[in-house]
Amino acid sequence: MTALPPLPDWLAAGHVPQLIRAISVEGDAVRVVGGAVRNWLIGLPPGDIDLATTAEPGLVAARAGGAGFKVVPTGIAHGTVTIVVDGTGYEVTTLRQDIATDGRRAVVRFGRDWEADAARRDFTINAMSLSAEGELCDYFGGRRDLADGKVRFIGEALMRVREDRLRILRLFRFHATYARGAVDRAALSACIAEREGLADLSRERLRAEMMKLVVAPRAGATLQAMADCGLLGQVLGGVPMVAGLDRLVALESALAMAADPVQRLASLAILTREDALRLRERLALSNAEFRRLDGIGHGWRLDPAAGLAAAKQLLYAVGPRGFRDRVLVGFARSAAEPADAAWRALLALPERWTAPHFPVSGEDLQRRGLTAGPALGTVLSLIRARWMAADFPVARDRVAALVDEVLGEGRG
Repeated sequence: MTALPPLPDWLAAGHVPQLIRAISVEGDAVRVVGGAVRNWLIGLPPGDIDLATTAEPGLVAARAGGAGFKVVPTGIAHGTVTIVVDGTGYEVTTLRQDIATDGRRAVVRFGRDWEADAARRDFTINAMSLSAEGELCDYFGGRRDLADGKVRFIGEALMRVREDRLRILRLFRFHATYARGAVDRAALSACIAEREGLADLSRERLRAEMMKLVVAPRAGATLQAMADCGLLGQVLGGVPMVAGLDRLVALESALAMAADPVQRLASLAILTREDALRLRERLALSNAEFRRLDGIGHGWRLDPAAGLAAAKQLLYAVGPRGFRDRVLVGFARSAAEPADAAWRALLALPERWTAPHFPVSGEDLQRRGLTAGPALGTVLSLIRARWMAADFPVARDRVAALVDEVLGEGRG
């Protein structure tokens, strides 16, 4: 193995060493664990920085509070305390050993054995820890696996999956993020054998994993592997469209766009509004996520040849984000190349044109003699539709003529 990279700046100064000093007293030790260690080794930003310690949760809370930090007992029964420093949260978890598991949660006892704590984690690359002095502690070959692009369970894969069925999705998410090549054979076999356990997981946990998986660097190939063994369809409750997601990823690259988990999930699983309804239930989607997926399911079948007027009317109706959602998924599902000028122009419309404010109100119509009520709302909707069809005029005389036209039709 090559030499370790230089120690990260966040370990040398700032919040992390402050926390370590506050908790590491009376013989207790603290190390950085998890994703921050992995990312340091491969030159990525740390993301969330989690800590592990030999100190029990009550002592962690007391010591951090005594040092002036805000303490939130987020999972204290399982050994986790969140410490907030200048608005940033750090999870600090006491070393643990599992006493019993049921595939969803574990009964644990606290301990002081770093290797025993590492042994209860899922993957070799997730079991490394980093001391304040810069010592990398790697009991199961995680650094080598990370360098080789492998995601392997610690110990017997089937046992690890039976301890927590969420590890099925975590395997694929970690593979899509850190691995190269095929999914580890033993891990894949264990996930297939325990696939029925996915039904016992909370919808919120499924959603959290899927939203991370679809935006991972190698999402397409990994999701295809899930689909090939029947796991992806089981999670989504329908037939996945991995080729559609691959097309969207190619567009994102060509257009220099950041990955959006809702757009990627739509490209993978949404053809109709019914698909959005199903996913809302299966993944406990937020209202905002559901509305976006529902909008895509309702209106992704777009055609730039429909013209600028139709595009403006859609943009006015659904707003810039809803418009981009529909256009991008439609573009990905079309036969057009990423360089297609018509599709690119359609996607860029919100940057070139902002819909004006509708210049007619209910009060305006009441001043014209209409009475407040449902009939007034109907007339206002007719005027709005006529105004949109006329290309959103704002000149007073043109708007007044439209109002006269609609009111005259009503009297006739």
